[in-house]
Amino acid sequence: MATTGSGIGDTDEKIFIGKETETAWLTLAFANRHGLVTGATGTGKTVSLQVMAEGFARAGVPVFAADIKGDLSGICEVGEAKDFILQRAKQMGLSFQPDQFSTVFWDVFGEQGHPVRATVSEMGPLLLSRMMDLNDVQEGVLNIAFRVADEQGLLLLDMKDLRAILSFIAEHAGELTTQYGNVSKQSVGTIQRQLLVLENQGASQFFGEPALALTDFMRSDRDGRGNINILVADRLMQSPQLYATFLLWMLSELFEQLPEVGDLPKPKLVFFFDEAHLLFNDAPKGLMDKIEQVVRLIRSKGVGVYFVTQNPIDVPDKVLAQLGNRVQHALRAFTPRDQKAVAAAAQTFRPNPKLDTAQVITELGKGEALVSFLEGNGTPAMVERIMVRPPSARIGSITPQERKAIMDASPVKGKYDTAVDSESAYEILQKRVAGSAAPAPGGDGSVLGQIGAIVGSIFGSNVPRGKLSTGQVIARDVTRTVTNKVVGGVVADLGKSLGGSLGGSVGRAIVRGALGGLLRR
Repeated sequence: MATTGSGIGDTDEKIFIGKETETAWLTLAFANRHGLVTGATGTGKTVSLQVMAEGFARAGVPVFAADIKGDLSGICEVGEAKDFILQRAKQMGLSFQPDQFSTVFWDVFGEQGHPVRATVSEMGPLLLSRMMDLNDVQEGVLNIAFRVADEQGLLLLDMKDLRAILSFIAEHAGELTTQYGNVSKQSVGTIQRQLLVLENQGASQFFGEPALALTDFMRSDRDGRGNINILVADRLMQSPQLYATFLLWMLSELFEQLPEVGDLPKPKLVFFFDEAHLLFNDAPKGLMDKIEQVVRLIRSKGVGVYFVTQNPIDVPDKVLAQLGNRVQHALRAFTPRDQKAVAAAAQTFRPNPKLDTAQVITELGKGEALVSFLEGNGTPAMVERIMVRPPSARIGSITPQERKAIMDASPVKGKYDTAVDSESAYEILQKRVAGSAAPAPGGDGSVLGQIGAIVGSIFGSNVPRGKLSTGQVIARDVTRTVTNKVVGGVVADLGKSLGGSLGGSVGRAIVRGALGGLLRR
């Protein structure tokens, strides 16, 4: 697989990252043990990210990366043999060979890439609460709204669906309070206002269908190289909560959807999370616990997660402990907080008796880094100072014309470009108000209603509490935790027969995962 002439290059098992006294290799078999790329602005983090992304792509591993400033987009164009690149390659004994990589551009706003959408139901109440910065009471009301929607068979696809179900629970607050707890109209009003803020930030373009199929991130090109998926995030970064929650949703979807595969010779996907501090800023403990769980367990799904941020102290200790592969660019110790960051960064490395790690971190030049990658049986190597190799593709941004040419040749061209407005909660509730729709599922003749009636008659959920037989009580208690999954499986099969976007959504509207999103079963 070596793609560099004489001297050093990638192998079938390792990616060549850089060299000085020692050669730094990232072992593919340990790439799913996650990683961290840190350093001050302008020290070379983006170039290191590009070098790693190129290595994974050459090895046949698809990559997803957020591009905050547009600097990563050049990876789709042939590299230029500029003097400083040739000089750095020569210093390493590397024969520079320009290259380019199959790239798919994505954009939440659909302007500089294919639109990226998720349904409201797939996002779930936990992540939506984070996105809207809701307090515990408001999050509780949002959970009630999702619970009612699930039980009523109401699909929450876009923002107007969420507004409709919130209005519905506000109108029926008295009835719902006895079953689910207090439904405050004031809290509903606050959530509605926060939704308006989200809409002003462009979230209405993100929520809807066709929803993103994450398998489209896991493609290879005709040469067997992994595709590099770039999320255009310059505008998205103007709404940090939306950016962080969106990437967390993608990570949780990968965690829920992919099967367990254990440790593979190379990952199935590598996910670069730039500006990672936004994920952790002011996150409540419950969400932090979930994030730590997902990061810890997703490696067994064959996914490597690499956090990119300025400072290692931006990442909580529980998450930091999961990041085995480290690339540390320069930090400046001008303030007490900077000095603390330098000390913390130095302590995360396995010591090297030849280096004063803390001092070297402040002395690194542009393109230099301290690195420690997993080796042997998965233990961290001693920290080494290296010069990062030059990327093979172009460094820097591309032109609008070049972007258009890449998008025109995209393997997903046309799949997501046109939004679909399926019948969902908003339309159904509007019909009920107008008196033209049947009552909620459970006693009507609809597909969901028939299933609800069958399950209810078997397990007694359609019988008043005081009139249940002993057998029905036992059956109800034993099956309470699995009924949703049973019904979900039946509905999923029926949903497939319905076809189209709506059929797929119906099949998803039952079981929720670790972060509260619907599982696509």
